[in-house]
Amino acid sequence: MLILAIALYFVLACLISWMVLFPAGREFVLNALAGASQRLQQRVGRIAQRRQQEASALGRSGRASAGELGSFLRQHYVLCLGGTALICIPPLLALLMSTKNTLSGFETSTREVNTQVADLLQGEQLVPPPLPPLVFASAEVAQERPMLVSASRDWALMDAAYAQRLLMAFKIMKEKHGYDMAILEGYRSPERQNALAAMGPNVTNAAAFQSWHQYGLAADCAFLRDGKLVISEKDPWAMRGYQLYGEVAESLGLTWGGRWKMMDFGHTELRMPGVMRK
Repeated sequence: MLILAIALYFVLACLISWMVLFPAGREFVLNALAGASQRLQQRVGRIAQRRQQEASALGRSGRASAGELGSFLRQHYVLCLGGTALICIPPLLALLMSTKNTLSGFETSTREVNTQVADLLQGEQLVPPPLPPLVFASAEVAQERPMLVSASRDWALMDAAYAQRLLMAFKIMKEKHGYDMAILEGYRSPERQNALAAMGPNVTNAAAFQSWHQYGLAADCAFLRDGKLVISEKDPWAMRGYQLYGEVAESLGLTWGGRWKMMDFGHTELRMPGVMRK
């Protein structure tokens, strides 16, 4: 390798000396460079000319295709209109006649119902515990849940089957986990639902008749500790309670709001087919 490098260096030195000392050498190198430059320019010109010809041919082909399409549409416009109607009318009719009226982001629980607990619902009729109204009127509660004072907590306005499942959840939470629970709001009128929706998505995204509250099949609940309501999930004790409450509620066949994209930990509902207005 060393000998090859020395030989190449020697040849290169001779070429440089030849170009520097002899005019013929310089002329030869300049002519070679000029010829190479000319050949490169000619090749680039041919490539550009070929690209231009291809673009022109493509444009003529596109115009010809557009002309053929226009001619076909003019000759067979009745057939084209019929085909368009055949494609568009069915999905439009399906959209107009659709009965689905639900909000996005509300996932249905896939948990199986605890059959032993469900059997208890068939026999035992539970009674809701009485709570003083002042429990719901504190400043802390008003900060967590606006308009809670005027909410309905009348169990008689709620669906009987849902009310019994909810009371059973209260009983299990008390006897098994040591949590006292209270209902914050059960039945909700359409007017109140719209008023809450107007307060923004941080309160609710559901307008009137988009919530199971309007059918007495939903309720928002929280916990009682030392005679006071604890609503905020920022409280670790309450957050643990909400997780247990979700497990208990789902074992009773209820849908728990803690699994939704917009999580509502204290919310449960009983989704009955044919009830929600379509």
